[in-house]
Amino acid sequence: MTPGEQLLTGMQRLERTGLNQGTSGNLSVRTGDDFLITPSGVPVERLRAEDMVPMDLDGSPHGTLRPSSEWRMHRDLYAAFPEAQAVAHAHPPHATALACRHEDIPAFHYMVAVAGGHDIRCADYATFGTAELSANAVAALRDRKACLLANHGILCYGADLERAIALAVEVETLARQYLLARQNGEPVLLDEAEMGKVIESFKTYGKQPDRETKV
Repeated sequence: MTPGEQLLTGMQRLERTGLNQGTSGNLSVRTGDDFLITPSGVPVERLRAEDMVPMDLDGSPHGTLRPSSEWRMHRDLYAAFPEAQAVAHAHPPHATALACRHEDIPAFHYMVAVAGGHDIRCADYATFGTAELSANAVAALRDRKACLLANHGILCYGADLERAIALAVEVETLARQYLLARQNGEPVLLDEAEMGKVIESFKTYGKQPDRETKV
């Protein structure tokens, strides 16, 4: 599957899972020294693999369509985190509801550690598409792979697009669970020592041994 086809399939998945609607949200994948990003304002049902926009890390686009208005956030994330190979930005309802309250997701559940730390931070608010928003997001992602964006949505990265989207799905699931857990009071939080154990365990979480037959 080409990078463009990966992005198209990824956008379709975001809409199918309810993480995005209409023209909101965007995806990108690193391609060597540059990256490929979804275009601005194209509905998923009209999106084609060839519509994706190649961009240099200096911010120069090379496609026939305009890149997503959030290209700067993707570019700066790739520059700040060399391990990031794909970025997912979406506006899922429960995570966005918390973001509109400027709330972090604390360690109410051990799966919060899937984002890399003992909480999932909410980045300070700034206007969409601005350098200020990008800087706020990068700060919130320090030692993390996902964050909320105040009054906006979520931002995640991964070693590939599948993992970046899977993390976005997990963050939305955690946000929903956290909101439910607070309906009759504040949930009991796990302490930093326990979350440290979970983070350590997650270093091998989901990794399977080599399946090649050994003679």
